Amino acid sequence: MYANKVLFFLIFTLLSACNLTELNNPYVEKDASLNVLYSSFSERPKHLDPAVSYSSNEYLFIAQIYEPPFQYHYLKRPYQLIPLTATQLPTIQYFNAAGELLAVDANEKEIAFSDYIIEIKSGIQYQPHPAFTKNSQGNFSYHHLSEDRLENINALNDFAKTGTRELIAKDYVHQIKRLAHPKIHSPIAEIMKQYIEGFTDYAEQLKERPKTSVKDLEITGVKVLNRYQYSIRIKGKYPQFRFWLAMPFFAPMPWEADVFYAQLGLIERNITLDWYPIGTGSYLLAENNPNRRMVLTKNPNFHGEKYPVDGEKTDLEQGLLKDAGKALPFIDKVVYILEKETIPYWNKFLQGYYDASGIASDSFDQAVQFASDGDAQLTATMQEKEIHLQTSVATSIYYLGFNMLDNIVGGDSEKARKLRQAISIAIDYEEYISIFNNGRGIAAQGLLPPGIYGFLESDAGFNSYVYDAFGKRKNISQAKKILTEAGYQAGIDPKTGEALTLYFDTASASVDDRPRMNWFRKQFEKLGIKLVIRATDYNRFQEKMRNGHAQIFVWGWNADYPDPENFFFLLYGKNGKVKHGGENAVNYHNPQFDALFEKMRHRENGALRFEMIQQMQEIVRHDAPWVFGLHPKNFILAHHWYKNLKPNLMANNTLKYTRIEGTARAQKREQWNKPIFLPLLIGLVILILLFFPAIYAYKKRLKRTMRN
Repeated sequence: MYANKVLFFLIFTLLSACNLTELNNPYVEKDASLNVLYSSFSERPKHLDPAVSYSSNEYLFIAQIYEPPFQYHYLKRPYQLIPLTATQLPTIQYFNAAGELLAVDANEKEIAFSDYIIEIKSGIQYQPHPAFTKNSQGNFSYHHLSEDRLENINALNDFAKTGTRELIAKDYVHQIKRLAHPKIHSPIAEIMKQYIEGFTDYAEQLKERPKTSVKDLEITGVKVLNRYQYSIRIKGKYPQFRFWLAMPFFAPMPWEADVFYAQLGLIERNITLDWYPIGTGSYLLAENNPNRRMVLTKNPNFHGEKYPVDGEKTDLEQGLLKDAGKALPFIDKVVYILEKETIPYWNKFLQGYYDASGIASDSFDQAVQFASDGDAQLTATMQEKEIHLQTSVATSIYYLGFNMLDNIVGGDSEKARKLRQAISIAIDYEEYISIFNNGRGIAAQGLLPPGIYGFLESDAGFNSYVYDAFGKRKNISQAKKILTEAGYQAGIDPKTGEALTLYFDTASASVDDRPRMNWFRKQFEKLGIKLVIRATDYNRFQEKMRNGHAQIFVWGWNADYPDPENFFFLLYGKNGKVKHGGENAVNYHNPQFDALFEKMRHRENGALRFEMIQQMQEIVRHDAPWVFGLHPKNFILAHHWYKNLKPNLMANNTLKYTRIEGTARAQKREQWNKPIFLPLLIGLVILILLFFPAIYAYKKRLKRTMRN
């Protein structure tokens, strides 16, 4: 009995000596006192250099670190461009071919050049970084590192000293030069050649002199005016250029970073700009371990931006202005854990160990239910946990495209057009959204998603070639009638006397993709058309697209900036993928559409531009180079302690506005994650009970031995 008492005493002592919830906590205890946000990533970022990065999983990090001159207002809708490091929005001056200054309202035909003059704020400092460190003689400490000095250097944090300096206009000019460098391979270099004066010539100079540093050559269209001002000269008039200036491509880059990271010894150790960013933003990358976790910490040199003091009418009611005027950022540290599987992430979110979550298909019914009017609502379980749901329609479009160079589905003949129109009716994207997206999306009626200027809602903006009224798709019998008018009665190809055979090209070849492929096949079967799926690897699929060998395919586009030009250019003839290498994946060309596009793109928003947009929508609905698919709907769940959350589909640097109520989180974690010891205690009791017979048998045997 004495042994049993000792055992129970030890168990009681161990359990009472520790915080029981810590047994379940996956995070280190030292972070408990900090304002920490916990999130995850599922895909390793390839590029953290702002001249190269062009992916949402990379922008998740670099948008918090780098600061272009402008940003989007966090709360206001429609999206509004505001200064970030700039003192004000750019001053724009127009010039004719002779170099003479024109009036602000000059005819666009007279405008040969537009000068964007940008003034940045003084006093902004870079994050602490070894590249800025100088010795007592004023020389850079780490710009000429020998192998001996690199002996114990394996990561950026291994450098003993860091420094900083003020952000200046020259840093922005230096970054634009980097965009032109052939070795950097910026994804927007070809686009910028069309607009920035001297960009092409500068790139050619660098190609001819590959060992020349970008800071040693000047680009004619980009000039430093003084310490805090620079100008960018654009060919003609291109109002949308101001939106590009809110993207990380146009963030500053100090020349010291290029010199520092160009050292061979650092490159061999993977200490590069693609791995260790250097910026002026609210956060810096403190840990880069993409096989485990990424950590951002507050930039100690951040320049004191304030939370917005105004927004939309509903923002005040929803508590989004409680922090108005307070210094940013609110969160000290952000920990991103690698989570490749959705179920572990979801379970940790429900335990309170992640602060927000998307909703995977496996978990959708557990989180969301639809009311009779179609509105998404949280389930009772989510409401009990005080979880909030935020939904927003993405400024994106997914569509089924017809290669307009194809001799069956392409071209501008009435026969091909009616074939495309019939298929557009038959492919029921409302059904697709319901089956494959859990209802998360809306069927597209044209090129523009909600939130983009020119988009018309409901009855005012539906596609009359596919719908009889808003939300009422034409009957399949009408599609069959149009197909007969195209010369394919009952789906029969008169040339062969058999079912018309079309080919669907895709890089989706996994087992998980088969239900979608079968669904598309059934949509064509409604018309008697045989659809053959041609699945291939991604590289081969891309090659087919570049060469115009794909017939039918699925494609998509995410808005770079909130302007209709960023969607209509996807069907502009001069952007044809085969002929021009552009983003017009279907190789559509309609002279009337192109003429309207060229007029629309250079106009400011107004009645005339709005009318042009509606004309262009009608042209492409009639020509049907796309089956307008869907605009995805984003569903985000967040715990009640995660504050200041508002979907902003244009801004990527929104982390600085959010706030965590750590005390509330700690209380809920403790409540939800109390260890259950009853099974363990029952097991111990059973073990003890089983132990008694053994003791009894042992004592009995011992007595026998002693007698003998």
